[in-house]
Amino acid sequence: MRVVLAEDLALLRDGLTRLLEAFDFEVVEAVDNGPALLPALLKHRPDVAVVDVRLPPTFTDEGLQAALAARTQVPGLPVLVLSQHVEPLYARELLTGAGGGVGYLLKDRVSNVTQFVDAVRRVAAGGTAMDPEVVAQLLARREPLAVLTAREREVLAGMAEGRSNAAIAAKLFVTDKAISKHINNIFTKLGMPPSDDDNRRVLAVLAYLNP
Repeated sequence: MRVVLAEDLALLRDGLTRLLEAFDFEVVEAVDNGPALLPALLKHRPDVAVVDVRLPPTFTDEGLQAALAARTQVPGLPVLVLSQHVEPLYARELLTGAGGGVGYLLKDRVSNVTQFVDAVRRVAAGGTAMDPEVVAQLLARREPLAVLTAREREVLAGMAEGRSNAAIAAKLFVTDKAISKHINNIFTKLGMPPSDDDNRRVLAVLAYLNP
């Protein structure tokens, strides 16, 4: 699986490259600045891009903007964004872009190797991997969610993180059937038609949660 990596810190960039290669990813190019990222993405059209939000020269949102620009030219390009802090605005920009796998993780998650590698694979496969802290902030910003029960909010958070029904059920110690019922209730209360496509349903929920 081919990866383009963008990270300005040399030590972290080298560490991520070694980590990904240890799990059979091929890092076809690793860049350290925003202007170099877009050409790299368009040249290689990787299976997934792992991108730091803030890159030189201004350390604002060069990484994110380069990734979004690439997705306009390569529809569906999977992008996993890494950020030092929870920044809901950046998450919304990513989620409201073109289709395809998307992810937004805090850099702290990289220390959990299994979780990080799973997120990269999930995004490359067209799925969604949202950091629980980002999801929590998005959930907290919408008053209409008051119509949901506490358990339905827990299920919605699991959906927004990109978890499958089975994974949500295991986390909450309930049956898959119970989760399906909660999800149907959630979509009904939020005025959304249910969907069998996991990625689309997550993006739809998160789009609704955007203020």
